[in-house]
Amino acid sequence: MSSGEDTGSGLAVVRGRNYPSIRQFTVFLENRVGQLLEVVRRFEGTTVKIVALSITDAAECAFVRFLLSHPEEGREVLERAGLAIIESDLIGVELPEVAQPLLQICTALLQAEVNIVQAYPLLVRPRGRPAVALMVDNIDIGLETLAAKGFAMITEADLRSDD
Repeated sequence: MSSGEDTGSGLAVVRGRNYPSIRQFTVFLENRVGQLLEVVRRFEGTTVKIVALSITDAAECAFVRFLLSHPEEGREVLERAGLAIIESDLIGVELPEVAQPLLQICTALLQAEVNIVQAYPLLVRPRGRPAVALMVDNIDIGLETLAAKGFAMITEADLRSDD
C-alpha cells in the first residue's frame, strides 16, 4: 500500500500504516539563551510552519517538540542543522463542541486503557476547530477508540494551511 490509499476502514494509510497520525520531531538543544531562536530561524524562507510546540527544560539541555506543516521538508531542515532528532507518531484530535472536550477524550482513552504520555494544543485550527496532539502508549488502540467514539482525527494534510 502506498501513502494516501484507503483501506476501507475509513482511515487513510500514512507511511505504511492503516491510520492517520502526525509526526512529532523532538530536538535536543543546549540549555543556552538563543538556541530556540536559532532552530526556528532555520524554517525561514521555507514552506514549513511550526503548527505546535512544546518545550521541556532540564539542567543541561532542553527538549523541544515540534509538529510541522510539512514534516518531510522540516526533517531535512533539522537534519541539515546537525540536530539530534527523534521522530514520533502522535494522534491529532479535533476538540468536540462540548463544555469539557478534554474530559470526553480522556474518558474514551481511559475506557480503552490507553495512557496519554504527552499532550499539547495545536497553534493552528485545522478545519477551523481547536485541536490537540496526543502521544499515547498505544497509538493503534488510541486511534481506533477515538475514531469509534466519533472524534475527528487531524492528519498531516490538515496541518498544511497554505496548500
